[in-house]
Amino acid sequence: MGRKTALRDQLLTTRGRIGLPRLGSLARSLAQVVTDIPDVRSAATVALYVSIGSEPGTGPLIDELDAAGKRILLPCLLPDNDLDWAVYDGELVRAPRGLLEPGGERLGVSAIAGADVVLVPGLAVDSQGHRMGRGGGSYDRILARVPAGTFTCALLYPWEIGVPVPVEEHDRAVGAAASAEGMQRFS
Repeated sequence: MGRKTALRDQLLTTRGRIGLPRLGSLARSLAQVVTDIPDVRSAATVALYVSIGSEPGTGPLIDELDAAGKRILLPCLLPDNDLDWAVYDGELVRAPRGLLEPGGERLGVSAIAGADVVLVPGLAVDSQGHRMGRGGGSYDRILARVPAGTFTCALLYPWEIGVPVPVEEHDRAVGAAASAEGMQRFS
């Protein structure tokens, strides 16, 4: 088993042990941390994702951003694992692989370039912002489309920040990581 696979399994096992009440509490705290980030407060358009399972919860964050009048872009998974985007209109529909997606008009894979802030999932981020995801490459692709200078941030649990992760040539770093306990920027 490769180093990335072993680390992924370990991180997913730890996530699987988080109880539902704690998941909800961590999601609410994460929403507060993220909405307090100056880049997010000043953003007109925020791209993020709908969490599933034991991922750090984005439901409260989506609600807060929506209430603040932000334009929210959410991903729509394509058959080749790339991500199309649609504007959140308050409704989500069931999609393949147990995902929830906005049901509105698809804007295309390049729509991510118009976001002021890009919030991505991950399993861990090291001290330089190298992110490890689930291995499908979807978010490395979208991070490659984000213009330089755009605030990019992985949403994680506190114990997943600063974890040494194996880095491959196609892996894209993020500018920050946020958890229920705070946000850390990378240089």
